[in-house]
Amino acid sequence: MFSRLTRPQALALCALPVAALLAVAGLAPLPFAVAQPGGTANVLGEHEGKPVLTVSGVPTRETKGELRMTTIVATGPQMDIHLGDVVDGWFRTDRAVMPKDSVYPVGDNVKEVEKHNLGDMKKSQDDATKAALSYLKANGVDGTGKVKVKADLGKIGGPSAGLFLSLGIIDKLDGDGSGGDLTGGRKIAGTGTIDADGTVGPVGGVALKTQAARRDGASVFLVPEDECSDAEAELPKGLRLVPVTTLKGTVASLRALEKGAKLPSC
Repeated sequence: MFSRLTRPQALALCALPVAALLAVAGLAPLPFAVAQPGGTANVLGEHEGKPVLTVSGVPTRETKGELRMTTIVATGPQMDIHLGDVVDGWFRTDRAVMPKDSVYPVGDNVKEVEKHNLGDMKKSQDDATKAALSYLKANGVDGTGKVKVKADLGKIGGPSAGLFLSLGIIDKLDGDGSGGDLTGGRKIAGTGTIDADGTVGPVGGVALKTQAARRDGASVFLVPEDECSDAEAELPKGLRLVPVTTLKGTVASLRALEKGAKLPSC
C-alpha cells in the first residue's frame, strides 16, 4: 500500500533525475577547446633569441617600428573540457570557447597536431615570400630574383602569420618605397593568412588577438576584412582597426597611415 506524496515531496522526487543528469553533464568531457590571448612576435626582430626573418642575396635596410604577428593559446587537444570551463569561458572577455575540431582538425594526437600546424606555417612562409617578392618586382625593386628568405618562429604553427611575414620582407628590402619605414616607426600588429598572389585570408580568434596586440603596445591592428565584426566585438581601447584584403592594399594603407591620409575602417 502506498501513501500519497505531498506536492513538495513529488517535486523533490522529480528533481532527483534532473540533478543527476546535471551532475553527469558537469563531469563529462565536452568537444570544446578554451582559448585565450597568446604571445606576439615582431617579425622585424627576434623571437626566442633568433631573428624571425633572415633575408639574404641583396642588401637589406635597417628598420624601425614593429610588425607584430599575434597568436592565441588554446587548451591542448587531449585536455578534457567540462561544463564549468565552458560556462566560465562564455562569461569572460579574455576567453573564447571554440569547437575542438576547429582548433585541432586533425584530431587529438599531439604529434600529429604539431606536425600539421608546422606544415601550415611552412607553406605560409613560402607563400609569404612569393607574395612579397612579386609585389616588390611589380613595383620596380631590383634583384628580387636573388633574394633568399628564412623565417623562424620556433614552435609557433598555423598559417596566420603569413601577411606579417610578407610585410616584414617588404620593409627589410624597400620600406615604404620612399626611404622610410613601412611601419612609420609604430607598433603595428595584426593577423591574416596570405596566398602567393597576395590575397589576405581570414583566421580564427581575432577578438583574442586584438587583446594580445594592445597588451604588447600596438596602436594599429590589421584585420582581414571579413573578420571586422569579430575584431570589433571586444576591441581594446586605443587600438585602431584597419581592414585588409590584399598585400598591395595593406601596404597602401600603411603608407596612408604615415601620411595621415584617410584609411578604410571596419
